[in-house]
Amino acid sequence: MAEASGVKRMKLGSQGLEVSAQGLGCMGLSTLYGAPKPETDAITLLHHAIDTGVTFLDTSDIYGPETNELLLGKALKNGFREKIELATKFGIIYGEGEREIKGDPAYVRAACEASLKRLDVDCIDLYYQHRIDTRVPIEITMGELKKLVEEGKIKYIGLSEASASTIRRAHAVHPITAVQLEWSLWTRDGEEDIIPTCRELGIGIVAYSPLGRGFFAAGPKLVVKLDNDDFRKRLPRFKQENLDHNKILYDKVVQSLAWVHHQGDDVCPIPGTTKIENLNQNIGALSVKLTPDEMAELETIVQLESVKGERYANMTATFKNSDTPPLSSWKTT
Repeated sequence: MAEASGVKRMKLGSQGLEVSAQGLGCMGLSTLYGAPKPETDAITLLHHAIDTGVTFLDTSDIYGPETNELLLGKALKNGFREKIELATKFGIIYGEGEREIKGDPAYVRAACEASLKRLDVDCIDLYYQHRIDTRVPIEITMGELKKLVEEGKIKYIGLSEASASTIRRAHAVHPITAVQLEWSLWTRDGEEDIIPTCRELGIGIVAYSPLGRGFFAAGPKLVVKLDNDDFRKRLPRFKQENLDHNKILYDKVVQSLAWVHHQGDDVCPIPGTTKIENLNQNIGALSVKLTPDEMAELETIVQLESVKGERYANMTATFKNSDTPPLSSWKTT
């Protein structure tokens, strides 16, 4: 496939979407990883990413909330929109300190319309259900997404942190182009069921946090530098008692992003960063060639049982808890 500035292109899924082989997770520019990056600096980084060939940009309406989409909307002016593949998500709402997951048709449509307005675009390239509403049969949510495709408001549909059964049921309503899940050397639980299901159905795989939320890029010193409001400080793997153990893994592993790239031509990692120098280093992982022996050595070092601490304090936010009721249970009013 064609390449831009050394970043190769890839087919994501089997529905026709083509993206850069490495994307950019944009969340950290606005939220959760400390203070938001100044807007002008963030836009400079986004333009640098695009100019160097990283054109697959990943955001969500909950990042900020909403401010990350607004940021991208500003960054994509003056011809940049035509150069990129834009992915955003819906499904998570925070209100009065409580999180709610929603997937009913009226909400799906309202969320899409709101994202289109904030991003200031006519169409979203890849629209994900960010988390699965376990109260609503996935067929109902997919039915509305299918309508949005038919209306030209979105081009392709994705799911994030969905179980294998949810993926199959959704795919039967309308083809799923990509499934996003956390995948790195220290998060490999998707390999048992999710990854094989995607490959069986021809669904692309988007790996978020491929650097272990920055751990494999900076090691334990990362936590010392985190702002007090950085949500990683609340994650089990970043607690001191687990960090001391996990430091051993960092000391032995320096090729973690390249490892994700080597998982297959259907895998697109989307590491996030707020610094241009880190972005350039991440792009460099595309040119790292690991031998089968080197891959095996990395995987031996970071075996699942060697990592201490869950991905999230509450694992209900993962594919392990994302099955929805049967379609027959849905009552229309």
